[in-house]
Amino acid sequence: MTTHLIKVPDLGEGIAEVELVAWHVKPGDILSEDQPLADVLTDKATIEIPSPVAGRVLALGGDVGQVMAVGAELIRIELAGDAPATARAPTATASERVTAEAPAAAAAPAAKPGPTPTAPKAPVPAKPPAPAGTTDRPIASPSVRRRAWELGVDLAKVSATGTAGRIVHADLDAHVAAKGAQVPRSAPAPRDAERNDVQAIPVIGLRRRIALRMQEAKRRIPHFSYVEEIDVTEVEALRVALNTKWQDERPRLTMLPLLMRAIVIAVREFPQINALFDDDAGVVTRHGAVHLGIATQTEHGLMVPVVRHAEARDLWASAAEVARLAEAARSGRATRDELGGSTITISSLGALGGIASTPVINRPEVAIVGVNRIVERPMLRSGAVVPRLTMNLSSSFDHRVVDGIDAARFVQALRTMLEAPALLFLE
Repeated sequence: MTTHLIKVPDLGEGIAEVELVAWHVKPGDILSEDQPLADVLTDKATIEIPSPVAGRVLALGGDVGQVMAVGAELIRIELAGDAPATARAPTATASERVTAEAPAAAAAPAAKPGPTPTAPKAPVPAKPPAPAGTTDRPIASPSVRRRAWELGVDLAKVSATGTAGRIVHADLDAHVAAKGAQVPRSAPAPRDAERNDVQAIPVIGLRRRIALRMQEAKRRIPHFSYVEEIDVTEVEALRVALNTKWQDERPRLTMLPLLMRAIVIAVREFPQINALFDDDAGVVTRHGAVHLGIATQTEHGLMVPVVRHAEARDLWASAAEVARLAEAARSGRATRDELGGSTITISSLGALGGIASTPVINRPEVAIVGVNRIVERPMLRSGAVVPRLTMNLSSSFDHRVVDGIDAARFVQALRTMLEAPALLFLE
């Protein structure tokens, strides 16, 4: 018997360890070459590791949730036939799901690298036949597999339209629509019935990464928050008018692109707000470019896709990019570059925004602007009570490098522009 040992691959970017978040095989399974073995999570991505050889699984090197060093034993495989034990090392391909690095934890499937030229080898034996009644494992990213599991869908029955026979989210959606598949639901408990069930949920994968980042941000950053009420009646009227005028030609505007524009202008006067603080080195780096992180809730957890160079985008370009990035994050197709490198972040819960909030800073940034919901309130204007639309901004700052007076002035600058929106278009 020839045994092939597969180790945790070097994924580059200085990564020294990964978290094992899913196994796709178990001891005794018959493998084909390039069949997915496991998903591992780095600081930025969930990466699917394929098998470089065909054979049978002998042993798994770790449990789900275990942190493993690069080079540690991942899996042992009994080679099929007389295949050489020096088969190529596994490459981290297939799919990447970027984390909340904000956060944040997904990327589009990468094209598999072509074969590396090697010296002539003995002919590779045919792949072992699959056990009766089984087929090759369907090709799909971790996010697609997770959704299929939640929906109770057998991926082997889903028609694939992706590259190289890969099942994508659209294929799963089409299958669900055609078959009427639904998420299994438990029978409702009788009214007033006592319940004694307990559910222990391991905090692993992206959820663990989010927890660690939030914990580290609160531990290392002395937050202070500043809440201000803004009359958004005029800017909301402008938004509606622009959407009416350009509804058939340009992307629909929400309040977000207008706030983004206000931030871009305000940080010119307050450059210490658009900055990163390396507290280990004791260096604050102020950025001329405004790379705006947009905190986005996904089924996998909080992610922060980044609108790069917001200072160079108009309202509609900003709106289109926000929509594109949000969809990429929610569908598991966002890349590492799209989920990192922000210099200041906007956090919004939309209609659930509440009256006020205390958002956590996306370290190493020094500020985050939180958007609360818009409500209609009676206000006194020129001696008369009139209805006005108001919205609170709840913003947090790193008190080590941002003084309270500067934070307050920055928020007041945002307020001034949003209450007199013509200022957004004056240079």
